[in-house]
Amino acid sequence: MEIHISSLFPEILAMIFNYLDVKGKGRVAQVCTAWRDASYHKSVWRGVEAKLHLRRANPSLFPSLQTRGIKKVQILSLRRSLSYVIQGMPNIESLNLSGCYNLTDNGLGHAFVQDIPSLRILNLSLCKQITDSSLGRIAQYLKNLELLDLGGCSNITNTGLLLIAWGLHNLKSLNLRSCRHVSDVGIGHLAGMTRSAAEGCLSLEHLTLQDCQKLTDLSLKHISKGLNKLKVLNLSFCGGISDAGMIHLSHMTQLWTLNLRSCDNISDTGIMHLSMGALRLYGLDVSFCDKVGDQSLAYIAQGLYQLKSLSLCSCHISDDGINRMVRQMHELKTLNIGQCVRITDKGLELIADHLTQLTGIDLYGCTKITKRGLERITQLPCLKVLNLGLWQMTEVKGVGDASEILPCYAS
Repeated sequence: MEIHISSLFPEILAMIFNYLDVKGKGRVAQVCTAWRDASYHKSVWRGVEAKLHLRRANPSLFPSLQTRGIKKVQILSLRRSLSYVIQGMPNIESLNLSGCYNLTDNGLGHAFVQDIPSLRILNLSLCKQITDSSLGRIAQYLKNLELLDLGGCSNITNTGLLLIAWGLHNLKSLNLRSCRHVSDVGIGHLAGMTRSAAEGCLSLEHLTLQDCQKLTDLSLKHISKGLNKLKVLNLSFCGGISDAGMIHLSHMTQLWTLNLRSCDNISDTGIMHLSMGALRLYGLDVSFCDKVGDQSLAYIAQGLYQLKSLSLCSCHISDDGINRMVRQMHELKTLNIGQCVRITDKGLELIADHLTQLTGIDLYGCTKITKRGLERITQLPCLKVLNLGLWQMTEVKGVGDASEILPCYAS
């Protein structure tokens, strides 16, 4: 007896539909009533984020989303009131408004007028009209928020961070990229240094302070004292921090990943401070720190040997530094040394001999490497990604392609 797909139970159909992408799920719902009912099962749409253009009224939109159990929404363009979304999805868990340039404090204020306990994730990155006033609303009504992205919201000030520190005690991830008005005072609020006014966001695990130019080493002191649960810290392009600030960070035992990319005042001394502390870093990025050299690699080998990812692009390192590092870095899986123009085939041979767990390496702009060094690198047993700039190999299995992908600057 033949069994046709139309005879399958709705639960079985739902299990099948679960393997489709979002577009496919939408299409099977249009086939027939039985498939529509099966495709609307909440298990089919678990974890899916609806991407919406809010241009005109659609009475069936939000009931349809609720029927399917969709609780994550990204607004691609906002031409209606934000309150239209909040009222239509009272159990919303994630709201992504990134790039909604026309969103204002007034619009957000009309949307957040009562507690929304289900909302855990709010992305306001590049909503450039948002100010501290909106953060007051968020702190008052979104008490259970765990992730807040304010990247590029350049009107946010220390007052806004005080409001966050006052109301968002469950916050685990905060992005303040390019919030140019934020200073040490604001970071002090987040770290609970002003307990009389705000308890702080002491549960923070991820903090992005990229391109916050007013920050100094005092911010790092606040972070090390108050944010003991921090796992990921991005300080890239923060020109005001220095080697002295690394002393504070060196005591943060929970920190996994530290990004110091393009921090111009970080030198070998700062890396020394990091290596002599209690850190157990798995990821470190000091790319474009032009005061970092071979001595830093010796310090890394002594105190940060458990690293799995290390980025040193455009640093003043040479084969000698590679030689001082590789024998202790048994866990290293990713090494980025692009634009390190002093690295030669000798350095690549040292890497090939000792960093046997390496899965990815960036050699873009290493103008002194030749086919010989490249062939040694491609013999690494676990290597999957070799980046030479315009050329990139994935699932590297042999050396047959080495001469073909070698850049024109090789001899």
